[in-house]
Amino acid sequence: MNDFARLFDLPYYQLGKFPLQRCIGSKVNGKWSHYSTAQFVELVNKVSLGLLNLGLQAGDRISLISFTNRPEWNIMDMGMQQIGVINVPVYPTISPREYEYIFNDAGVKLCFVDGEVLLRKVRDAQPQVPCLQEIYTFNKTESAKHWEEILAVGSLEEVEKIKAGIKPEQLATLIYTSGTTGNPKGVMLSHNNIISNIKSTLPIIPLNPGDEALSFLPLCHIFERMVTYGYMSKGVTITYAENVEKLGENLQEVKPHFFTTVPRLLEKVFEKIYNKGHNLTGIKKQLFFWALHLADTYEFDAERGILQNLQWAVADKLIFSKWRAALGGNIKGIVTGAAACPTKMARVFSAAGIPIREGYGLTETSPALCLGRFTKYGALLGTIGPVIDGVEIKIAADGEILAKGPNIMLGYYNKPDATAEVMDADGWFHTGDIGEMVQGKHGYSFLKITDRKKELLKTSGGKYVAPNPIETMFKQDFHIEQIMVVGEGKKFVSALIVPAFPSLEEWAKEHHIGYTSKEDLIANPKVLEHFEHILHKYNTNFSHIEQIKKFTLLTSEWTIDGGELTPTMKLKRRVILQKYNNCIDQMYAE
Repeated sequence: MNDFARLFDLPYYQLGKFPLQRCIGSKVNGKWSHYSTAQFVELVNKVSLGLLNLGLQAGDRISLISFTNRPEWNIMDMGMQQIGVINVPVYPTISPREYEYIFNDAGVKLCFVDGEVLLRKVRDAQPQVPCLQEIYTFNKTESAKHWEEILAVGSLEEVEKIKAGIKPEQLATLIYTSGTTGNPKGVMLSHNNIISNIKSTLPIIPLNPGDEALSFLPLCHIFERMVTYGYMSKGVTITYAENVEKLGENLQEVKPHFFTTVPRLLEKVFEKIYNKGHNLTGIKKQLFFWALHLADTYEFDAERGILQNLQWAVADKLIFSKWRAALGGNIKGIVTGAAACPTKMARVFSAAGIPIREGYGLTETSPALCLGRFTKYGALLGTIGPVIDGVEIKIAADGEILAKGPNIMLGYYNKPDATAEVMDADGWFHTGDIGEMVQGKHGYSFLKITDRKKELLKTSGGKYVAPNPIETMFKQDFHIEQIMVVGEGKKFVSALIVPAFPSLEEWAKEHHIGYTSKEDLIANPKVLEHFEHILHKYNTNFSHIEQIKKFTLLTSEWTIDGGELTPTMKLKRRVILQKYNNCIDQMYAE
């Protein structure tokens, strides 16, 4: 096969062009275990045959749900696709009521979950889902059928016949967006939508056949899923981390060349590095903070003199090389997405020889629209990156980012009105994000996101304020875990702040502040004064109307289970406003 036009062509493409002994794997019983490309293809065909034996037909829907990424997910995904069965991946963290809605809306016939916890959750929903016939588990359990029970051998004639009839423009997957309000919407993505995105982003990623990629972002999200397909097309070994808690350990073991992440994980890695440096003494501590100060001056592609080069060489040998070693020592690059990456994170890691690039897109765009390049002048701090090949971006009169290209979804399933709201008559997809194009060097233009259209708040003075850039700036502080800017219809802007308690408690210990509980700690006058200083420090980056005038510290972190965050960790602003209505009123009481 010379190329790939449909997603299920990818394993065969890899088998023909660069077959791997270690195609895809994870840790099994404490040891890393990988399927070869040939084994992967064999299992994919066994899934296809097994599903046909169960009576599944092209157009039927199966849901995959797992707390962690696993090769079985990919095997099922490909096995379904090559007989035209639609993959409906679902987040493990949503409620049984949301499972009910998605399963009924999509018409899900079978569901594959990782183990007992999700099995119970889906079984709670099953009585209200008449279309759901059977639930299988990836881990062996006594109370459900194991996924391997569907595997079958025999003639592949029927499979090949169905495969031959599947066109690139046909529906490949139905992904339900988390949505900050209302029921989730099923985004219909074709093979061509995702394949076009793979082909546009592939040349940008600095990987070669045989390189290693570590994966830990959820496969039910299109970001990691598209990237994983991309790894497969490039002959890169895919290894799934055990979980986020063991990420540091897994990086040391796998020593990957590349991974994708979200900004919050980078911040947590940096916090650990910073705290280690803070605990050093004498000359070692001085050297650490000297190198950190040097990193704060870093700019992409900056020209340096002889003395500067010497300084950077010293900092690299003594400090930055240790950071790289902590990530396995082989990292060629990291792409971050799903939320705005603080400029400081991109700057400091890139300065240390760990190039960070941002990507931007939505589920509806398969997902990438823009991606920072790893080549000279191809990235600009504070921006997302240039538009990828084949995609057009324009900025509407009100600042909204509009996109057009082969990666734009087929529409929302069963929701023509919702589709019409985001797709205009000329074929432009309305992202709901506000942004601008920034001119860089050598002809590159870079997209800069400034906020979400629906999240702009209007003060009582009629001034518009974009919360996102303010929140992103403040989250750089080690003592702030979460923050939400408020002020709709008010005289000034305020904020709800969830402190980063581990680092705040360290700070309290250093400053001899006694406390008996989190409530006691955040009520301490010295702590409140400390947060006033933090406010003053970051407020200087914003205009008078955007500056946070008052704040309330909270003890409970916002979570998906608590209903304050979407599965992609975005703030559900309406929920938080409602939940903390009294706190907000107190900040504005005369």
